[in-house]
Amino acid sequence: MKLLILGGTIFLGRHLAQAALEAGHEVTLFHRGEHGADLFPEAETLLGDRDGGLMMLRGRQWDAVVDTSAYFPAWVRDSARLLAKAAGHYTFVSSISVYADFSSPGVRENTPVARLSEEQLQRAEQLRQSGPVRAAQLGDLYGGLKALCEEEAEGAFPGRTLVVRPGLIVGPHDYSDRFTYWVERVAAGGEVLAPGAPEAPVQFIDARDLAEWMLRMAEARTAGVYHATGPARPLGMQAFLNDCRAAAGSDARFTWASDEFLTQQKVGPWVELPLWIPNTPDSVGFARVDCSKAIASGLKLRPVPETVRDTLAWARTRPAGEERKAGLAREREKELLAALA
Repeated sequence: MKLLILGGTIFLGRHLAQAALEAGHEVTLFHRGEHGADLFPEAETLLGDRDGGLMMLRGRQWDAVVDTSAYFPAWVRDSARLLAKAAGHYTFVSSISVYADFSSPGVRENTPVARLSEEQLQRAEQLRQSGPVRAAQLGDLYGGLKALCEEEAEGAFPGRTLVVRPGLIVGPHDYSDRFTYWVERVAAGGEVLAPGAPEAPVQFIDARDLAEWMLRMAEARTAGVYHATGPARPLGMQAFLNDCRAAAGSDARFTWASDEFLTQQKVGPWVELPLWIPNTPDSVGFARVDCSKAIASGLKLRPVPETVRDTLAWARTRPAGEERKAGLAREREKELLAALA
């Protein structure tokens, strides 16, 4: 298969490129060349930009395209329309954040998605035109923009689009630190602030599992919308932290802080304290998304301890003092633990 990956050198794209090359496919990577440009010398590399810099894609043919890097609908509109006659299949990596309502558990693929207001659309366009934007900067716009991206992909590739809605993507080379924080913090040992209720559910997917499954779906030219997150069985926060402790062989001990305490202390959910979302009527279904459709289609999810061990091994190769993008600062954690005492 001739495969084009839009964004193939960072995290998910990196794992997808590696899986595709190992499977014997002919891989073309399209990216800006800012990160990992020399990772895959056996792949073809085309340098360009999603926002108005697609010229290198013209006049080419591929069997399938996987779009891992878009969050503005204009980006997907431009790439998908350009490639509509140049490729047979388009995979768009979206997000479970597309949903407007998480008030009930078991959200499925036919649940209504969020819609942006005119004011939100104007803000999004201003951001796009302001220059390079990271997904984390989009805030309340992110889910609605991803939903519009899905529509652009399907519009250009009707009946030939696979929309993948992952939850939190984790594993080696995850520089978002939303999972890596816990792996490193628990490995460091000592008293660890643990958020919310011990039994509160958590969901995430190893990027390698996601990449391998998406590749098989693209090979089969499968279309439709699929959730893609895990683990295969329900997992609570305490069980996850215990897996982190066991993988590291650390002496970590967990002090649990309630949702009410953390909210009163103005602790930021999800980024400042990863995997934690306060338990409110609107968030009941956030970590209880139904992934049975993807699992039935062949999505295989490795054991959580394996993901934790491999993430920790990778994290230990990072340069000392490298900035972390998520997680409590140690001094802030000490302050909160003292307030709980």
